[in-house]
Amino acid sequence: MPDHNEIYLNEAERYHELIAKQPNLRPAIEAIRPVKGLDVVDLGAGSGRLTAVLAGEAGSVIALDAQEAMLQVTAERLRHAGHTNWRTSAADHRSLPLENQSADLIVSGWSICYLGSDELPEWEQNIRQVIGEIKRVLRPGGTVILFETMGTGFETPNPPAFLKRYYAALENDYGFSHRWMRTDYMFDSPEQAEQLTRFFFGDELADRVAEQGLVHLPECAGIWWLQT
Repeated sequence: MPDHNEIYLNEAERYHELIAKQPNLRPAIEAIRPVKGLDVVDLGAGSGRLTAVLAGEAGSVIALDAQEAMLQVTAERLRHAGHTNWRTSAADHRSLPLENQSADLIVSGWSICYLGSDELPEWEQNIRQVIGEIKRVLRPGGTVILFETMGTGFETPNPPAFLKRYYAALENDYGFSHRWMRTDYMFDSPEQAEQLTRFFFGDELADRVAEQGLVHLPECAGIWWLQT
């Protein structure tokens, strides 16, 4: 499997080329909490997958990520779209540079999982700290919405084994509601599908993509949400 930290640090533009092939997630967010006029925080904003589609309706958006290189891509996208209601900041999910009760909505896409793998001895403490920070920053009646992988290359949920305990904790320990959705990739060509799949997901999946000549790569995502 490729080194995702290395990708986020040095290949932010190519990473964005990959995720741009997935559907707009704003409808999934709006189905849980309408965004219009809200103060929004995006944890692990990356190249702006969520920030960019929420900024037009939100009152304000703060994009946080551990990698400044990713935030530079987000900032350029927001400037290009003409948005002015945003700022970015490098941050660790476990210690957010935000005031108490300063956000109405916190979103996070495919990011907290890097702290929640049960291959990390401290994963439970990590998640406890992250959820504690989320609750600290949300205003009363605020909402948090998390997206995480339920399997790439699968048409029905097939979550990675090392994330199952984290997912169970969200529901059983922290009271999140949960459902799943499809977040399929629609590539421009079989060649692009193979190249970008190999870049981020590794050889096993990319070999299958190449062998089958796939342009449409199925993916499942879980959505967890909680109102404070």
